[in-house]
Amino acid sequence: MSKNLAYSPENQTDWIAAIRKLPKTDIHLHLDGSIRLETIIELAKSQKIHLPSYSPEGLKELVFKSNYKNLEEYLKTFGYSCSVMQTPESLERISFELAQDNQNEGVRYIEIRFAPQLLINQNQNFETILLAVDRGLKKAEQEFNQKKSVQEGIEPPFRYGIIICALRNFGPWSEYYTKLISSFPYSNNTAICAMASLEAAHTAVHLKKNLGLPIVAFDLAGAEANHPASVHERAFQYIHKHFIAKTVHAGEAYGPESIFQAITKLHANRIGHGYFLFEKERIQDPTIRDKEDYVNKLVEFIAAQRITLEVSLTSNLQTLPHIKEVKNHNFGKMLEKKLSVSLCTDNRTVSNTTVTDEWIKAIQGFQMKAKQIRSVVIYGFKRSFFPGSYLEKRNYVRQCLDYYDKIASTYPFLQE
Repeated sequence: MSKNLAYSPENQTDWIAAIRKLPKTDIHLHLDGSIRLETIIELAKSQKIHLPSYSPEGLKELVFKSNYKNLEEYLKTFGYSCSVMQTPESLERISFELAQDNQNEGVRYIEIRFAPQLLINQNQNFETILLAVDRGLKKAEQEFNQKKSVQEGIEPPFRYGIIICALRNFGPWSEYYTKLISSFPYSNNTAICAMASLEAAHTAVHLKKNLGLPIVAFDLAGAEANHPASVHERAFQYIHKHFIAKTVHAGEAYGPESIFQAITKLHANRIGHGYFLFEKERIQDPTIRDKEDYVNKLVEFIAAQRITLEVSLTSNLQTLPHIKEVKNHNFGKMLEKKLSVSLCTDNRTVSNTTVTDEWIKAIQGFQMKAKQIRSVVIYGFKRSFFPGSYLEKRNYVRQCLDYYDKIASTYPFLQE
C-alpha cells in the first residue's frame, strides 16, 4: 500500500481497521439516543412498556429509521428510549453498556449528555439519576483501565465526563415536566422553560460541588426553530459564574444568528452541530443588511476563539434531508477554514452509527488527508471538557496523541 493512497472501496477494510485502533473521542453523545436495541426491548418487556415492535429489525423500521423528515420527527424517537430509563438500575446498565460500546472501537474519551428532568419520577430524582449514570460509567472505566497495557502505560486509559442538558422547549413529557407546567397555570411555556433550565443549572452546580460528580458542562438541546437560546440566558449565566463549561445545540435547524446567540448570550465554549454556520440565506434579522459580511465575521470569530463545532454527519443527513450526500455537508467548508471541529455520533442508536462510521464517512466524503485526520482527532481531545485539572488534561491528551502516532506509524496512509 503506497504512502499517499487515499480512501477507496478497495482499501476500506484497512481504513476501518486503522480507525478502530486509533484513540478517539465522542464529545457529543446523547445517552437517551444511544441505547442498545436489545436492551430497550429487554427493559421494555420487564417493565411492561409498550413498543411498536419487540425485535431490533422492527424497531429500526418503525422507530429508529434510516431517514427522518426533519429534526422534530427525529426527536420523537426519544420518547421510546426515555421510557426504559425510569429506574436507577436501568440507567446504570445503559450507561455501562454505552461506555463499553465506545471502548470496543477505540474511543478513549466520551462526554455523555442527557436531560435528567426527562427522567425524574416518584422513584428517582435529579441526584439519584446522576449517581446511577455515574456508577455505570465508572464501572466501565475501572474495568477497562485494569487492562495490563493501560496499567503499564502502553496505551491511554478510558475517561469520561457528564453533560447536563436543559431543553429549549418541552411539554408534559415526563412526570417532572407535567407537574411543573401544572404548577404555573398562568405562565406561558417560554417562562416555564426558562425556570426549568435555571433549576437544572442550580442542581448541576450543587451536585458537582457537593458530590464530586464529573459534571463537565451544561448544554441546551431540543427543537431549535422558534425557541431562541436567549430564553435560557439566566441559567447559563449561573453556570458561567461557577466556572462550568458550556456547549449549545445551534445551527442544527436554524441559521448563523442562532450560533451567534449561543456564543454571546450563553457563553458557549463549543457548538453542537453548527451546520448552518455558512448559510447567509437563513439569516432572518432584518437589521443585518450585509449577510455575507455577517457570516464571514462570525466564522472568523469562531476560528480565532477556537470555539469547537461538534459535527455529526449521519445525524445531519437524517434531520436535514436536503443535504442528500455526505460530500455536500458543510464539514468540508469547516475543514477549508481550518475551524476546530470534532466528529461525533450524536445518537448511536437513533442514527444507527458509531464513531468509526462517522470517521469513515468523513474520510470518504472529503478525501481527508493524514494531517487533517490527526488534527480533528486532536481537537476532540484538546477541546474536551476533561473532568480533571488543566495539568491532568494536558498529560492525558499528550498520552493519547503519543498513542495515536504509535498506531498511525503502522499504517502508511495515516502518515504525513
